[in-house]
Amino acid sequence: MKAFVFPGQGSQFPGMGKDLYESSAKAKELFETGNDILGFRISDIMFNGSEDELKQTKVTQPAIFLHSVILAIAGENEFHANMVAGHSLGEFSALVAIKTLSFENGLKLVSQRANAMQKACEVEPSTMAAIIGLPGDVIENICEKIDDIIVPANYNCPGQIVISGTIKGVDTACDLLKEAGARMTLKLPVGGAFHSPLMESASTSLAMAIASTTFNQPNCTIFQNVNAMGVSDPEEIKKNLVLQLTAPVKWTQTIENMIAAGASSFTEVGPGNVLQGLVKKVDRKMEVSSF
Repeated sequence: MKAFVFPGQGSQFPGMGKDLYESSAKAKELFETGNDILGFRISDIMFNGSEDELKQTKVTQPAIFLHSVILAIAGENEFHANMVAGHSLGEFSALVAIKTLSFENGLKLVSQRANAMQKACEVEPSTMAAIIGLPGDVIENICEKIDDIIVPANYNCPGQIVISGTIKGVDTACDLLKEAGARMTLKLPVGGAFHSPLMESASTSLAMAIASTTFNQPNCTIFQNVNAMGVSDPEEIKKNLVLQLTAPVKWTQTIENMIAAGASSFTEVGPGNVLQGLVKKVDRKMEVSSF
């Protein structure tokens, strides 16, 4: 069975999507529709902007969404999936690819999500850090003992977990995790504490937008970040998308569950190849590719 996975923030790069725009009339039309919906020419930033310009959350999220979705619906290959998953933002890309969301509604939600997250980041200085070489239960126990807000945010693959919280909380946790035997702690170049309680205001804002958006029956199962389980009920999908903003991304568990459900290959749809590497770290025998 063919599984398709869609990347999240961190996969962007200058020049992303330019080849699609120049080689496909359908892709060009979708990029221009995206520019109109967003109210600025995001395609110009994607094709010609700097890394710093692309790093702004309000740009990064719709840029990766556009690249992934246009690959899926306007690329040379025909998109046929038995199951899908998306890493954080990637869930929205996946939902458009499997026709649960329209292209227009998907992009509007992603833009609202990005702007709400950007505002939440500005309320309190916060950040994230990757922790390499410690099991999840050790990281969870240390985070629970710290007074500041600090939680595991991304269970990316065995031995790689990202923590998220206040700057003080992340710094304290990094020191304690090094003492506990972490091989590496690496502060990430992000604007805030994604997938933590500090995103509560963004979650409230997104919930209102999702409630007023039409979600159709998906044409295959989506494995969602919040519970790593396969979901096909539109109302449950909506609920999980809201919970995702303040809950950890259970990516390791998601890949394990997709393999248990019969996935025999994973194809990454979007910029970069980060997810292919993470799949291999979960199961090195698994076949991976780019779409």
